[in-house]
Amino acid sequence: MNPDTKPKGNILIVDDTPDNLRLLSSGLIDRGYKVRCAIDGAMALMGAQAAPPDLIMLDIKMPQMDGYEVCQHLKADDRTREIPVIFISALDEVLDKVKAFNSGGVDYIQKPFHIEEVLARIENQLTIRRLQVQLQAQNHQLQQTQTELLQALQQERSLKQRIQEMAAIEERNRIARDIHDSLGHSLTALNVQLQAAASLFATDPTQAQPFLSQAQRLAATAMQDVRQSVRTLREDEGAEQPLEDAIASVAEEFRQVTGIAPTVHLHLVEPVPSSASKTLYRAIQEGLTNIAKYAKATQVQIQLVKTGDRVCLTLKDNGKGFSCDRQTNGFGLQGMQERVAALNGNFRLTTEPGAGCQIEVEIPLSEEMR
Repeated sequence: MNPDTKPKGNILIVDDTPDNLRLLSSGLIDRGYKVRCAIDGAMALMGAQAAPPDLIMLDIKMPQMDGYEVCQHLKADDRTREIPVIFISALDEVLDKVKAFNSGGVDYIQKPFHIEEVLARIENQLTIRRLQVQLQAQNHQLQQTQTELLQALQQERSLKQRIQEMAAIEERNRIARDIHDSLGHSLTALNVQLQAAASLFATDPTQAQPFLSQAQRLAATAMQDVRQSVRTLREDEGAEQPLEDAIASVAEEFRQVTGIAPTVHLHLVEPVPSSASKTLYRAIQEGLTNIAKYAKATQVQIQLVKTGDRVCLTLKDNGKGFSCDRQTNGFGLQGMQERVAALNGNFRLTTEPGAGCQIEVEIPLSEEMR
């Protein structure tokens, strides 16, 4: 064999008869194989463990340790377990062959042998072994890819959860600002009215009466703002009951505050998953809060439809609207958008001055959510 030519395989031949070793090794070397030889079982085990070959040709009848025992030792060692072993022996009894296979052999060649038959058997086993190694490598790669996908999925879930948490924090901060601003304004105005009433009451109680009435209205408005903000802060209020009941409850609260009964159309063939249900409830709750505070609407429509792999929400009012050219991530809109985005959904706002406002939310329902 040319020294620069890559060998077709690395073969370890184990036989206690030197003539057999020379005959078999020369035939394999001539046909492009790299060959090592061992004259007993102990030497074979040491050589195989130190530098595992691609295949072992193993004689059965040897002193001290026969081929069966050698093969059993090979198959018990993690370093040599996967090496194919072909027995080559003069024994021709069926029981001898059965014992060879039971000890871990993959093939059995009877002496005297033809070198072409030996070569064919060797190439067949080396091909099988190469395919096994490729399959193991592919399985390992597949497992690694699966692990990476699971890790990526977990990271995505964590990110979505973090986005939802950040959206909730932002909503709470906005509500706190609203409480501070609206309540502070109401209390300041209330204090002015009470001071005016107090200064007039001593001289002319009748003149103080309008200031007291205005103070009473301001106090009622401040209390209404506080109650609305407290309801909004109860984040899990809608998640603890079916979505239909939660929507009915928040719509009734809106009616009590504004005197406007929203028109509600629900088409839910089956229950909406918890994560989507919570996001939809918060979008409706936040949207109605904005309408009550800013829209000056007389009509409000809520439509929720679940069909197949998605659920769609439309919240519409006929209020004063506003220009989309200005910043539109205030009034809790950013919180809505982030919650919807965390579920890979779509958020769309349509509005213009004098034409009301329409919010559309579409959330896809993954197999996991369903």
